[in-house]
Formats: sequence, structure tokens, C-alpha cells
Amino acid sequence: MRKVLVVGAGQSGLHLAHGLLSHDYDVTLITAKTSTEIRTGRPAVTQFTLPTVLKYEQAHHLDFWAGVAPRMEEFNVSLYSGGGPGVSLRGNFGDGQYAISVDRRVKMADWLEYFEDRGGKVVIHGVTLSDLDYFSRMFDLVVIAVGAGELGDLFDHDPNRFSGARPRVLTQAYLYDVTSDSYGDGDAGWVASTSNGGHIFLVPVLTSQGPCHSLFVVDKPGNLMDLSKPDRHPDPDEVLNQMKGVLKRCAPEYYERCKDASLVDGNSVLLQTLRPQVRKPVGTLPSGGSVLGIADVVITSDPAGGQGWNNSTRCAESYLSSILEHGDRPFDRDTLAGMFERFWEYGQHAEQFVQSIATMGESATPPEHFAEFIGAAMTYPEVADRWVQGWNDPTDYQNWLFAPDLTRAYLAEVQARNSNNG
Repeated sequence: MRKVLVVGAGQSGLHLAHGLLSHDYDVTLITAKTSTEIRTGRPAVTQFTLPTVLKYEQAHHLDFWAGVAPRMEEFNVSLYSGGGPGVSLRGNFGDGQYAISVDRRVKMADWLEYFEDRGGKVVIHGVTLSDLDYFSRMFDLVVIAVGAGELGDLFDHDPNRFSGARPRVLTQAYLYDVTSDSYGDGDAGWVASTSNGGHIFLVPVLTSQGPCHSLFVVDKPGNLMDLSKPDRHPDPDEVLNQMKGVLKRCAPEYYERCKDASLVDGNSVLLQTLRPQVRKPVGTLPSGGSVLGIADVVITSDPAGGQGWNNSTRCAESYLSSILEHGDRPFDRDTLAGMFERFWEYGQHAEQFVQSIATMGESATPPEHFAEFIGAAMTYPEVADRWVQGWNDPTDYQNWLFAPDLTRAYLAEVQARNSNNG
């Protein structure tokens, strides 16, 4: 039986660990926090479980919440310039598909407990580099799912790899009493790009207290929503009031939905600074052994694109396939590098999409063909649907959105088809 060590109990590490356990691998997972500490800790960045990821989780019997979490079948997407009325479109995932959002504290704590219940070995311990060097000799493969500290430093900077990541400040609050939108739908996801207030998410989320909404803003350092002042720490109510003030100025429709909202509890607010990282996927231990980085240990995806758990899960699934196909052969450095390259065939398209989202509200004049797409999406629901469906699989944008000639050809087809039907 092959032995695998996974360091870190996040989305990618736990997903991979469960997948390997299902195929009779001897899996040990090391994490610095117990499930209780995770469950009662500070909130983390709001993430989406998109339709394909949901199917992966269902296949591994990890979908514990789809029956109780609010289902986002539709998304309302707005573009604001200067604080006036936004340009909005509304799309869905099609075929009855939906996304959900589950508080990371709930999800990771449940998965960690289930992993141990299934027979996986869990070690609660902070890991130093010397610890890892010792442990690595006991395993056929070591996967690092922790990107901070000296473990993250194992992976060298990669100047040749593209990423849409850039320095970000993240501000988030879990809220009660958010009003439904004009469609009367409280479970639709709302996302917006603004010219001066960052990228805004207002989405239903399942927490340990039940369903609520997450108001989550991704902004540039020094911009309106940068509340991360080194000399002071605003209290949660002050954070919420400042968020409402920015919404009133930059995204009025969002303000109207949130103006009477209140915090779920005193542990509902997140202020975080994110620094980009693009690293080589294979690290070298002091003993000379090799370890493999997974997901955002290697590539940080800008949270403005909402692709965090999509990338993490797809990377874990890709690694799982590579490990199973590799059989009993040793995991040398070239093998590990090849495992990441296999994932990157998908990941590079996701990063290109994230780059387009991250710069959407920052340019006074978006590319001409992109403006044409927005106009068409406001006229033809199938165009808006295809845009939203691309969040689930960003590789599709290569077929119609990222090249002006492809965009115009697709829009001409849609217009002709609707003209014929009309």
C-alpha cells in the first residue's frame, strides 16, 4: 500500500486526501488546528462550490450541504462606472445546475472529522522544515497544501508562469436581513466590478448559524475599501458601516439590499491582505527529497475572479488521476513537475479569465469587443448564460470571448438565430 502525506487541511489538501483514501492509499494528513479550532476560528474568504466541483464532491461523498445550503442558480452581474446606475446582466448555469457557498470553517471541519472517521490518519501539529524532512522519508509522496511560512519558501518563485494575481485587500462580513433582489430572489448571487470600490460579491452562504449572506469586497491597497490600517483595528460594526458607505457611493443597488443588514455575530468580519505568489510546483527538502505543491501554494488566484475552490478542487482531482495512473513507480522530480503541468493545461485558462475580471472595473475603456459582448448579453439571455457558465469552466472563453474575431462571430450567430426565430 502506497503511503502519502498531505500537509494542510484546506480545500485542495482534504479533497485529495479523501480521494486517495477511497482508492485504498495509506494517507496521513497533518494540520496545525483541530476540527474544533477550525470550526470556532476566524472566518475565511467566501468561496463558491461551482457545478463541476459539486459533482466531484458528490462522487467522493463529500457533498454534505447541498440539501441545506442556498442554491445559486442565477447570478446578477453589474458593472459600475462612477457610482451611477450599473449596467447589469443576469445569467444561469443551465440544466438545473447551481452553485453553493459554505463557510470554510464548517466545510473543512466536517471534512477533517469525516477523514478521520473513514480511517485516515490525522496528526495535529505545526510542521517545521526539519519535521517535514524527517517525515518525508516515511512516505512515497508528500503534498504541501500550506503556502505560508518556511514550507511555502520551499517553492521558488516562477517568473515564467502567468497569473492574474495582484496585491489585494479583502473585506468581508456575514449578514442577516439582506433584502431580496428585484426578482424576489434572495438566493441569486450578485457580483459587481466598480471603477472605484473594488469587486463586490453579495451571495447567500451557509454558516454554522444557518443561511445568511456574505458581503465580500476585493479591492486594491489604498483604495476605498482598504480598511487594513496598521495603526488601528476597526471593530466589526465599524467595518460594516464603512462597507455600507462604499456601497452607497459606488454600487447603489447593493447598498439598497444591505442598508438594514446586521452582522450575524461578533465573529462575522474578515480583513485580510493578500499578496500574489507564482511558484514552481516542486520543492526540495534539505535532505534532497522532493515535495509537490498543490493549488494556491503554487498559483494564487485573484479572489476577484471567484475561482479559488474551482482551481483548488480541479488541481486535487488532476493530481488524484496522475497518482492513480502512476502506479507503483517512484515519484521523482520530473514526475511531480509533470503532475502540475497536467493541471496547468486547465489552470492557465482559469488565470486568463481571472485576469480579465480583475481588470474589468479598472479600465475606463474596456476592449471594444468586450463592450459588444456586454451589450449582447443584456439583449440575449443565452449570451449572459454562457458568460456565467464559463465561471464553472473558463476554458470555454477561449472559444468565443478572448479574441475579438471569435466574439463577433459568436454574437453574429446569436443575432441571426434570434432573428430567424423571431
